Amino acid sequence: MTEALSLKPELGRYGVWTGGSPTPEQAAEIERLGYGAIWVGGSPAAELSFVEPLLAATSTLQVATGIVNVWSAPAAQVAESFHRIEGAYPGRFLLGIGVGHPEATAEYQSPYRALTEYLDALDAAGIPTSRRVLAALGPKVLRLAAERSAGAHPYLTTPEHTASARELVGPSVFLAPEHKVVLTTDASAAREAGRDAVGFYLRLSNYVNNWRRLGFSERDVRAPGSDRLIDAVVAHGSADAVAARLGEHLEAGADQVTIQVLGGWKQLLPTLTELAGPLGLSPHN
Repeated sequence: MTEALSLKPELGRYGVWTGGSPTPEQAAEIERLGYGAIWVGGSPAAELSFVEPLLAATSTLQVATGIVNVWSAPAAQVAESFHRIEGAYPGRFLLGIGVGHPEATAEYQSPYRALTEYLDALDAAGIPTSRRVLAALGPKVLRLAAERSAGAHPYLTTPEHTASARELVGPSVFLAPEHKVVLTTDASAAREAGRDAVGFYLRLSNYVNNWRRLGFSERDVRAPGSDRLIDAVVAHGSADAVAARLGEHLEAGADQVTIQVLGGWKQLLPTLTELAGPLGLSPHN
């Protein structure tokens, strides 16, 4: 039995995904609102120097990477960073790793082998499987996530993908999908913001292929993306409507939903504040 089958990270039902690190002050407010984790994207450097200030400013919040890119962050350096953080803040950091996408990485060759070799290096450095997750979309990497990590962090997916991923990996594997949100009842404005965020991924084969597996047509995944596709991966409407959409991931088997607020840093805390109540979170002082 793997460690992933016996130990599942406890990050709460809802987390926050950010493209780059928030400030310690923002982290403290996210914790106060009742969110369980911050996932920092943007392929952070191996030093992971942003993590300690966020943990120092909070008391229970988890910090995760969403994700460290195996092509740009050497495993040995990442392992050193993990042990440094774990020594100072035991049990509050989750290492998310992934292979990115071929169109964005010149060195992108044999990604599955690169990922397994990276996991081998983390094993050799004593990084526990219970404190790492893999970015995973397709069945092959989802299975790898179940076998060699605590679970999976799928990005730009739908509750239908969450349901199929849960069925594939089983009940005891951690599953934390990301979902984008725009808090507006103006559907046209929401879709415009959604297309600004999703357009880049329409050029990336791993995401396009995943959407095709989910039943989206060639027309849906052709730039700039159909309304059907954008509405599926970007929740919009009232706070209650957005919360209901995010909750579909939990109903489909997610352990945590990681919320990415669109519209820049100025929208982050106001949106999370408005969503906290409908999500059933309990703000605390």
